Amino acid sequence: MISEMIGARIRTYTLGLGEFLARLGLTPNAVTTIGLLLNLLVAVVIATGNLRAGGILLLIASGFDMLDGAVARASGSVTPYGGFLDSTLDRYSEAVVYGGLLVYLLGTDDFRAGALLVFAATAGSLLISYARARAEAAGYRASVGLLARPERVVVLAVGLLFGQVIPALWILAIGTHLTVLTRILHVWRGARAAPRAS
Repeated sequence: MISEMIGARIRTYTLGLGEFLARLGLTPNAVTTIGLLLNLLVAVVIATGNLRAGGILLLIASGFDMLDGAVARASGSVTPYGGFLDSTLDRYSEAVVYGGLLVYLLGTDDFRAGALLVFAATAGSLLISYARARAEAAGYRASVGLLARPERVVVLAVGLLFGQVIPALWILAIGTHLTVLTRILHVWRGARAAPRAS
């Protein structure tokens, strides 16, 4: 995934911002919660038909996905609960944005196809995270596939910015499920190789 390749470089830049936010008294969990509230705003903006503004705001709100971790590292307050809360609220954030998109599409000629694509993209997005969590619980790494959350945000934001929501949803609906299948195959291969390695 592209996000895995550039993640370490971005973390270096966000650490300084994390230190600044920590000095202001913001906790990592507060930053996580602010990210969810910003995504609720994004959903409202998209639902009212302001797609370009929604695309810009989506990119800004998604930046908070990196900042809560940066604040945690800068303040030395990395906790299992913080990671759990971050992952859970990220799923809510993604779902509410898709909900805003669904409300927008209900007022267009593309509402039938759009509604099905929103459903498929939402299900695929949630399953990507679930597949990774279950793989890690079973002792496997599963950060593989095309569309991790940063890539999904970029695809949707570009679709919103250029008024190409339906093509973006097609990419998300297909790409998310291909990513889930890639993770399933990856863990299956790991499980088959494990007995031989032992």
